Amino acid sequence: MDTRRLLHRWGRFSCALAIALSTLYLPTAGAQTEKPKYGGALSIGTNSPTLAPLSWDPADWNYKTAQDAGLYYDRLFIADFAKSKAQGGPYLFKSDSYLPSDAYKGDLAETWKWLENPLRLEVKLRKGVMFPEKPGVMAARELTAQDVVYSYNRLLASAKRLPDFIDHVEKIEGPDKHTVVIHFRHYHEDWGYRLGWGVFSSVYPKEVVDAGIADWKKANGSGPFQLTEYVNGNSQNYAKNPLYWGKEKIGGQEYKLPFVDRVSIRIMKDEAARYAALRTGKLDVLQSITWTAAEELRKSAPQLKWARWLQHGASYIAMRTDTKPFDDVRVRRALNMAVNKQEIAAAFYGGNAEVFAYPQHPDFGAYYEPLSAMPESIRELYTYSPDKAKKLLAEAGYPNGFTFKTHICACDPVMMDLGPLVAGYLQKIGVKMEFEPLEQGSFFSILRAGKNNPGLAYTNSHGGPTTTLRKNFTQGQYTNNSQWNDPVFEKKMQTMYRERDEPTRQKMVREMTRDILEKSPYIWLPTAYTYAAWWPWVKNYDGEIYAGGFWWGPVHARMWIDQDLKKKMGF
Repeated sequence: MDTRRLLHRWGRFSCALAIALSTLYLPTAGAQTEKPKYGGALSIGTNSPTLAPLSWDPADWNYKTAQDAGLYYDRLFIADFAKSKAQGGPYLFKSDSYLPSDAYKGDLAETWKWLENPLRLEVKLRKGVMFPEKPGVMAARELTAQDVVYSYNRLLASAKRLPDFIDHVEKIEGPDKHTVVIHFRHYHEDWGYRLGWGVFSSVYPKEVVDAGIADWKKANGSGPFQLTEYVNGNSQNYAKNPLYWGKEKIGGQEYKLPFVDRVSIRIMKDEAARYAALRTGKLDVLQSITWTAAEELRKSAPQLKWARWLQHGASYIAMRTDTKPFDDVRVRRALNMAVNKQEIAAAFYGGNAEVFAYPQHPDFGAYYEPLSAMPESIRELYTYSPDKAKKLLAEAGYPNGFTFKTHICACDPVMMDLGPLVAGYLQKIGVKMEFEPLEQGSFFSILRAGKNNPGLAYTNSHGGPTTTLRKNFTQGQYTNNSQWNDPVFEKKMQTMYRERDEPTRQKMVREMTRDILEKSPYIWLPTAYTYAAWWPWVKNYDGEIYAGGFWWGPVHARMWIDQDLKKKMGF
């Protein structure tokens, strides 16, 4: 399809609309002052509304488990929601894998301290945290240090673990019932994510493993909810854990969590059905709404409340640097210059995107460096220059261009539309990109095996400021889609990981990011804004998504329903 026709299709709303959306749908500020009410049910279309659970076993090392099992498993640390924008703080808590160094607090951990010679982290656990009774699985009992040790050691022993992920840990032990000691071979700056509040940090009882942890019917944990029903392809349903220990301070008073009796996570693959469910009150919250749908919903359901944020995930075209012609940096830079990224942001996204927000994200503070601060050699990659692109191709030995195949996931509707648009730009410099769509299972199997085509169209999360560099550009990572292999870069990564001083580490990350951008293993594409909406009867919520790595359960536990207001509004 012609590039301009595609842009016209997506650009039917003007930039004026984008400005209106950005002002209308900003999160509200100020702490929650209403007195919470207990009871009721919460129905949520999450930030991953189309995806069913992929595993219930944390040792499968599947990120989705952190979401689905995160309502009934606890972790050592958690986001400090007192520092959220809603409470007058600086943070949105939208990132799937990043918490700023001053924005987490203890969850199962009551206190912790670093000890030297040898380097170790000593964690004192909360007393009285209980696993509830689960008939046929276990009797109710207290969570102890041995549960933490068992969970982590099971991760360490898993054949599915990510390479090098916990190799900085020598051993984990529980010298007494409420003390966990993590012995480090060396300091690792990502210790909090990897061991405390990240995707693979859940703590669970051995009894569940013995009963069959892969079976959702055996699920049991110390978190705020208990999994009561899973309807494949439809919903996951949870009930309040009556033994949950957590509390939340609201208006100066402390309240026991969770507030709601039940939570239903809805799985809805049809976009129109999701919006209809929100509009009719069948969903209380929908956390993933496109900019095009936001304006229509504002008109049809004007009482909805809104939040807008820059996605923690971006689209790109990876180019395999171990395959010709992408082993030549001139070719990779040429393809970047051939794509009009400003036009994509303005027309395809209707102004609801940032041209430069990957691999680093503006929410990462001093780890992020804006495009305006970058050298010209990087800025020119974001300037549409087809003539310069043709010249670089000719210098690389491809004056007439070339053809390459690109894998693309049929599960990614945005990329399925954006990919042909990028192909249209490349065709103007003689480069033909042929797409090979795959269903979700096949697509991720190819990724994990590193057998993707020379091109790969993908939408990938940022993770954190160091995670994004590790998982995209180091060997052995299944999202290293360009098969990037740079021993110098790998050595810099290891040095950066061992650096304890954060300002020094931030400077190192900025320099490494510049290096990757210069060498362009990806065609860098804009990062979109997205929207969340909820009904006014949903309280103590301002669009937050995660309390740690893909961990949304604690967010749901803090929300409550004003049932009187819901009835008054006719629902």
